[in-house]
Amino acid sequence: MRDGRTHLKKVIKLVVRIVKTKKPTCAEVGEQAVIEAIIKQAPCTRNGDDAAVLDYLAPNSRPVISTDMLVEGRHFRRDWSSPAEIGRKAITQNFADVEAMGARPVAVLLALSIPSYTRLDFVSELARGIAERMDDYGGELVGGDVTDGDSIVISITGIGQLGGSLPALRLDHARPGQAVVATGDIGESAAGYALLNRFGRSGVPAKFDSLIQAHCAATVPPGRGFVARSAGVTAMTDNSDGLIHDVHTMAKKSGVTINLHSTAITPNPLIIEAAELLDIDPWQFVLAGGEDHTLIGTTFGPAPTGFREIGTVVRHNSMGETTVDNKTPLYTSGWGSF
Repeated sequence: MRDGRTHLKKVIKLVVRIVKTKKPTCAEVGEQAVIEAIIKQAPCTRNGDDAAVLDYLAPNSRPVISTDMLVEGRHFRRDWSSPAEIGRKAITQNFADVEAMGARPVAVLLALSIPSYTRLDFVSELARGIAERMDDYGGELVGGDVTDGDSIVISITGIGQLGGSLPALRLDHARPGQAVVATGDIGESAAGYALLNRFGRSGVPAKFDSLIQAHCAATVPPGRGFVARSAGVTAMTDNSDGLIHDVHTMAKKSGVTINLHSTAITPNPLIIEAAELLDIDPWQFVLAGGEDHTLIGTTFGPAPTGFREIGTVVRHNSMGETTVDNKTPLYTSGWGSF
């Protein structure tokens, strides 16, 4: 009898331990608890009312607003990326668009659609990644919305400020005679994606970790767009859909021919090594890859701090044209939503 009671006590202790350590789902804790988990990871004094009220922008400044979505299975996979990496990537890709206008990112709104069975710790870790990347910019998550859905969809609205009287860095402001400048690596995200697609996260050799990080949690040094605008850059885009694709969009909008120099965009040794392992031309990663969020601009002056020259704006061309060493690029495709 005593042995039976002892066994029962052990079973009860085990059940209690399981209950205490069980990771609750969003449905089990409810909407308010989900919101509180996000706010805990990304606290903000403006968060919690009906809407966020931002401070006055600097004198002679204009708001800059951008929005992007990440859809599970299309823009990220949970077997490839941790929730925190997904959060960092969401901020990077959105703020790259704000920086491409020459603005300073200051705040974001988060709209999150998640299946009710999603574990709460996924949301908490996602918010932690968002907060970590926001800290790089000195910005805050100031509000948003959560709802039940069939899959995970993350929508970020980025808010920035464009100070002073200089014009924004528009796509249609490239001019003949300008240098084409860039900041950040080109082709690493695409190489990382190809490695993940072939081997999965656990199967990729450790030496390629920087390529994996470039895809799963891309980072762009904050403030480069502001620096470029201050230094006289007139047009800018970010490399989100593929180098040739995005540069050609700028060339077409501006009505010019842009020629890139192959020596300035040559695949780095790690990309080449990954391409050899995958039996893929490394130039495909550089020219058609995208998702590096490299900032690419044009200027009559020298390359701003943190930028390097990668080409020239050659001449007026009403149709818009992009070449590499004055020839048609080997690869011209890029990311398409449909």
